[in-house]
Amino acid sequence: MKIALFATCIVDAMYPEVARDTVSILERLGHTVIFPEQQACCGQMHINSGKFGQAYPVVKNHVEAFEDASWDYAVAPSGSCVASLGHQHPMVAQHKGDEDLATRATQIADRTYELAQFLTDVCGVTNATEELGSYFPHAVAYHPSCHGMRLLQLGDRQRDLLETVEGLELQPIEHEDSCCGFGGTFSVKNSGVSSAMLGDKVEAVISSQADVCTGGDASCLMHIGGGLSRQSRLTPSARTAPVAVHLARILASTKDNPLRMPAEGGQVTGGSLR
Repeated sequence: MKIALFATCIVDAMYPEVARDTVSILERLGHTVIFPEQQACCGQMHINSGKFGQAYPVVKNHVEAFEDASWDYAVAPSGSCVASLGHQHPMVAQHKGDEDLATRATQIADRTYELAQFLTDVCGVTNATEELGSYFPHAVAYHPSCHGMRLLQLGDRQRDLLETVEGLELQPIEHEDSCCGFGGTFSVKNSGVSSAMLGDKVEAVISSQADVCTGGDASCLMHIGGGLSRQSRLTPSARTAPVAVHLARILASTKDNPLRMPAEGGQVTGGSLR
């Protein structure tokens, strides 16, 4: 199949390696991946802040960017951005009185999938080791992001894939389904509450004795990674602090080309494994 990569602005700007690994996974399954070059932000931060007028041209750009290309499905390594397409884009268009754009936005959203959702629901992947060659021999804590759980209804799709990665030891964490406190512009407008929620999540990850914290949303992992980084500087110990790493990076890791941890020469910036 021909897959359009919806990279998302935060991955494109901050974590391009996540986009590259997403492409690697899809090509490993025999798909052709294209990149609609007009794509930019999905407008989620504008919409969540109530700036529908500012969000309208951003939504319009996304629809036009993906309409201009011929593809079977679009795939993104970010649950919140995928959720925004279906949950928010038609609403913004309708708010502006543009029913035509609302219809076109819905058509784009209906064919856009979060990575784990696409792998399981469309490709039928049930074993990451056997079907993707995934290998990551480390203890992992998993954070199921709010948008993935509540809007996309991902259920255990991401967890199920992680559990089939060779060598990976999934560590349970307390209050796993609690929000990390990011919430896009929520973390800016309500920084005190956001920091308190992040503190709880960081404490849970560290207490799990995991080497890394993973999930399917780069923005949440950026938030958690930053918290882990600050915590390690404030309370240094003999044990290396966990780092954040996107699900796509773990699934793309193989025995021949493994994702290296900090002790193995892997680079960490802002608490995230690069």
